[in-house]
Amino acid sequence: MIDQPNNRYIPAHAGAFEYPLINFARCLRAPERIKIVAIGSSSTAGEGDIVPYPYRLETALRIKYPGRLIDVLNKGIGGEEAPDELGRMRRDVIVEAPALTIWQVGTNAVWQQGHDLDFVAAKIDEGLKLLAGAATDVVVMDLQYAPAVLTDDKIDATRRMLSLITKIAAANKANVFRRFELMRRLVEVERRSFDTIIDPTDPDRLHQSDFSARRIGYELCEAIAAAAAKVGESPA
Repeated sequence: MIDQPNNRYIPAHAGAFEYPLINFARCLRAPERIKIVAIGSSSTAGEGDIVPYPYRLETALRIKYPGRLIDVLNKGIGGEEAPDELGRMRRDVIVEAPALTIWQVGTNAVWQQGHDLDFVAAKIDEGLKLLAGAATDVVVMDLQYAPAVLTDDKIDATRRMLSLITKIAAANKANVFRRFELMRRLVEVERRSFDTIIDPTDPDRLHQSDFSARRIGYELCEAIAAAAAKVGESPA
């Protein structure tokens, strides 16, 4: 099964990455296996019967680069947030020497009770600085656009977490995959229902559906390929 939308002219797309993916592009020029590590919480690990985005991304990349062995290693653990993920960054990510690291982060800081957003932001910053010392490109994936984080008691924290991720990523010259904006456009531009983009069996109205996981995997693949293609291009 080709894991991409049938309609190639659908209006909702992810924004382009700001920075080229130098390490990933270098690995594409070599014959060896290419490793990508995806670290995060349930959107990465998978929830229930939903096939999570790392598998979708791996499938899309292998189609994009036929004949290349590209593995997306799933290091997601449901319920975790940046402080926990930082604690296992060396053993679960850096030890794998990936060409690219995708860090899905921020949702549980809003959804779960008791998180200090400034503390979470500091741990994201610490993690990005740690990854900067390794030979890996980095993409930070922000929150999902889901009813659970859009309620009156959550929306201010959601907006603040999105802003913090943007600022921290910019300070560390890390790319951001703006999942929140992509999923918002699925609803507002493509007129998809929340029952389409969020697992309709999830009573919390938080976790992604197969549809949105597939779209995210496809859009992430396209963004990665475009950023890798920029490497070595002459200035206009």
